[in-house]
Amino acid sequence: MKKIAILLILALVWGCKEETKENSGNSMSKKVKSYTIEQMMDNEAIGGGSFSHDNSKLLISSNRSGIYNMYTVPLEGGEMMPVTQSDSSSVFAISYFPKDDRMLFRMDGNGDEIYHIYIKNLNGSITDLTPDTGARASFHSWAEDKKSFFFTSNKRDSRFMDLYQMDFLNYTPKMIYKNDDGFDIGDLSDDEKYLSLSKSINTNDSDLFLYNLQAKTQTQINEEQSANSSQDFSPDNSALYYTTDLDNEFSYLMKYDIATGERTKVMERDWDIMGSYFTENGTYQVTYINEDAKNTIEVMETATGKNIELPSFPNMDITNVGFSDDEKWMRFYAGGSQTPSNLYVYNLETKEQKQLTHVLNPEIEQDDLVTAEVIRYKSFDGLEIPAIYYKPKQASVDSKVPALVWVHGGPGGQSRQNFSSFIQYLVNHGYAVLAVNNRGSSGYGKSFYKMDDLNHGDKDLKDCVEGKNWLASQPEIDAEKIGIIGGSYGGYMTMAALTYTPEEFAVGVNLFGVTNWIRTLRSIPPWWESFKDALYLELGDPNSADSVRLKAISPLFHTDKVTKPLIVLQGSKDPRVLQVESDEIVAGVKKNGVPVEYVLFEDEGHGFVKKENQIEAYSRVLQFLDVYLKGDAGTPIKDGESMESDI
Repeated sequence: MKKIAILLILALVWGCKEETKENSGNSMSKKVKSYTIEQMMDNEAIGGGSFSHDNSKLLISSNRSGIYNMYTVPLEGGEMMPVTQSDSSSVFAISYFPKDDRMLFRMDGNGDEIYHIYIKNLNGSITDLTPDTGARASFHSWAEDKKSFFFTSNKRDSRFMDLYQMDFLNYTPKMIYKNDDGFDIGDLSDDEKYLSLSKSINTNDSDLFLYNLQAKTQTQINEEQSANSSQDFSPDNSALYYTTDLDNEFSYLMKYDIATGERTKVMERDWDIMGSYFTENGTYQVTYINEDAKNTIEVMETATGKNIELPSFPNMDITNVGFSDDEKWMRFYAGGSQTPSNLYVYNLETKEQKQLTHVLNPEIEQDDLVTAEVIRYKSFDGLEIPAIYYKPKQASVDSKVPALVWVHGGPGGQSRQNFSSFIQYLVNHGYAVLAVNNRGSSGYGKSFYKMDDLNHGDKDLKDCVEGKNWLASQPEIDAEKIGIIGGSYGGYMTMAALTYTPEEFAVGVNLFGVTNWIRTLRSIPPWWESFKDALYLELGDPNSADSVRLKAISPLFHTDKVTKPLIVLQGSKDPRVLQVESDEIVAGVKKNGVPVEYVLFEDEGHGFVKKENQIEAYSRVLQFLDVYLKGDAGTPIKDGESMESDI
């Protein structure tokens, strides 16, 4: 099992004027139009894409209304039609029913992550299929006969997810697997005979098991300790495909023959194979590879063993694919760091393709957005650190710009070459951004991945400081104006930087960051029970002698060292990093006489998903940076004051 990636996926931008500045290395002046935050947030975010039973339309999720709702879009192209109109909790589409136009979707309570599964009936009514109070449910898969579906729920025991089957007649769930041993539930074979299970050893390694649901017997798949993850059963149910990094830095694909127990290597690449699955009838096998912080997708025709040729686009990559049940259609997303991903459909027989969405706000000129560059720099000990660099187009030797070190969530997450409205917003307004993949990040081999275990706030922080030094060495950067920003674990790194290296960064932007590891580790959600011990092995057990070290690396207990301006943003429904974390760090830094701003959202969880809240959050961040980093806008608050607001 991979590290718990409490990943931050944010989006945004602001201001509306035109600036003419010389680009570095270019004698020609270029006009760069800057955009209001409202304009940038009008970039639409979409996801999913379930084919209807007759292949006439797709079911997707979109935030075009300001909050995620379900929509349908015709395959031949045309207007997206709203299916739900929630104005409070986000609605995320799961799937059309296999043989009619009923729909499944999920919602939680404003970010509390207590998901329920709902059905949109043919008559338009909506029913909560998993109504148990406080219980979390997740869709698993459709049954092969298309007369029921499987889901997991912790309604029996809040710590463990059991597997249930729900028929389409009276929607009464039946327990299929009682999970008393704290396994993570994996794939189910089409004949419903075998279930894959995994058990975390640490945040990198896990044991993989094959459970016979009829015989009630269990077989361990891996022979040695390694990272093992179930991917899919073969279409004929004779084998389990799984990824492992045994004797290798990167994960590769294996096949386990159920009858003989034989293990065969199927596919290996120079990067992690993140996932692999078969389409409905087994015609294609789809494999995802994490290639230098972006998706590479291979679709193999199983009959020939050859990869089919996928559509290609200039300066964009296909990031996600899905297939209709009859395997005649493929839907896919294509985008890049400089453009949000659009939804397309592709006819596998005629090779025709059609773009179904246009998610970039038409008021934004594509050329004003910045394409990220993958760079690498040496850290304090010579270790090579990968990072993603966004350089403003108006930056030059003669027009130096301030900069930010961006730290991803995790521990164990990864900054990737995806579109971020928030980053583009900052860059558009003259801030360079270096998204650092410090040691401990995923995607660069298991040795790199393990390097921050029981060492958080030390060498990983030094990697971020060296990222700042790399920025300072760039001719277009104002070396005296470099801040640090991050969410969740990245928020922790922001506070660690301001606390333990107080003179390195000019400002800090803490988005729902951990500040007290002892409390955070003791208050993790109950459904994380299956990998709690693994998490403790990486970070430390708060109920043991490790608590001494955990207190030492928790910024909350060392706020007297903070000397630089800080802004903190938090969702009150966050089940991972509790609101009290941000409340107390703000109070502590305020006592230290440092300018502090605090923005609290009453209807958000771990990350901000509502457009009005994103607009408020990211505009406040830009205003803060303009005052305390760029130093050319607004009225700064006095030392020791705290500008707090509840949204």
